[in-house]
Amino acid sequence: MKLISAALLLAFVAASPEVRYFRYQRPVQIPSQQSGQACFALNPAIFAHAAPNLADLRLYASDAETPYTIRVAAPLAGSEISVPLLNAGVRNGQTVFDAAVRESADLPNTSYSNIQLNITAQNFIATVAVSGSQTKSSKPETKLGDFTIFDLSRQRLGRSTVLHLPESNFPYLHFRITGPVRPEEITGLSVGRTPATEPRYRTVAETSRATQKDHSTVLTFDVPANTPIDRVIFTPGATPASFSRDVIISALPIAETHATSQEPPHFAITSSGNLLRIHQATEGKRIDEERLTIAAPRGLFETPYRWTITINNGDDPPVSLQSVRLEMLERTLCFDAAAGTAYTLRYGDPAIAAPQYDYARLFSPQANALQATAGPEQPNPGWQPRPDERPFTERHPILLWVALIGVVALLAGIAFKSGKQAPTAT
Repeated sequence: MKLISAALLLAFVAASPEVRYFRYQRPVQIPSQQSGQACFALNPAIFAHAAPNLADLRLYASDAETPYTIRVAAPLAGSEISVPLLNAGVRNGQTVFDAAVRESADLPNTSYSNIQLNITAQNFIATVAVSGSQTKSSKPETKLGDFTIFDLSRQRLGRSTVLHLPESNFPYLHFRITGPVRPEEITGLSVGRTPATEPRYRTVAETSRATQKDHSTVLTFDVPANTPIDRVIFTPGATPASFSRDVIISALPIAETHATSQEPPHFAITSSGNLLRIHQATEGKRIDEERLTIAAPRGLFETPYRWTITINNGDDPPVSLQSVRLEMLERTLCFDAAAGTAYTLRYGDPAIAAPQYDYARLFSPQANALQATAGPEQPNPGWQPRPDERPFTERHPILLWVALIGVVALLAGIAFKSGKQAPTAT
């Protein structure tokens, strides 16, 4: 038992990083004769040759390991804060109501821009005039703009009840709706936080090649293992001018796509969304609305995956596409650089575990950080395959089973023999 416990303990001890066992490397340049905090964006191609979650990424100055941290660009705030309506009613033939945005504990002194109105009405076009003020009385008030909301379900062009306000921080908002929307059809509103900075994305794959299958447009991408995808961006052509199409995005291990079974795949990861483009005048009101981004399905992609994007055209002509892009949030590597020092980024040794640096725990980003750059991927000229350092029992598990079966057989034989030799009771 002690030997088995020791073997299991050794199996969980991670290997130490050594330069000769990293299969790939990239030179890292910093501005000449400058030192201090330096950062550079990681090329998406690194993920294909690195361990999951970049666990084997190491930065070296000559042969000395240099501590670093990886920062992921913050995604747009996905959460919205519900705000109750106040003073809803009809005035001069218009639906009016107020909202006390700052009374929400989740929006203390932060700016906002997008307002989502929750409306139960269907098949309508209306104009919403929005103003802001510092007091409930709306005196004085600042006009924030007129916005068109619509539900064009009858024309199969979807709906939009989002107001894209300029960035604002008024404690109180005031709304006047001109159109066929009654106060009782407005059930609430939600306010989306404005992120401090717009996140940056990197293109992982892009194509304009699509195939038409029945009533659908289908695009496929083969994405390397361990490569994260955060969103899909569609760039449509000129035709049709207006459209609303449902989209399904699925990711399936490439090995599964070669299966001949008619059973549905067991490991597909999917998400869905809607593509919308409307630029037209309807009922005397101008509508300009585009939604051309869909969130990617979330999952662990430790093997190469085939991404399939299916656009349901129904009985309408297909949407012409200039391009479709798979994008990931930008990952930035930061470290303390010394002037005149050559740095090398190394990876491609899945046997090592992720590093644990005090530098990462105590990291504080600097606005004036040096802009480093990572060069193209190169094979490590001194690369050697890492010897198999697993315990003998892990490298030859069949022997453990043979030994276990032998022990069981031996014990069974001893028990059988002991039973035959036992004296018979009289």
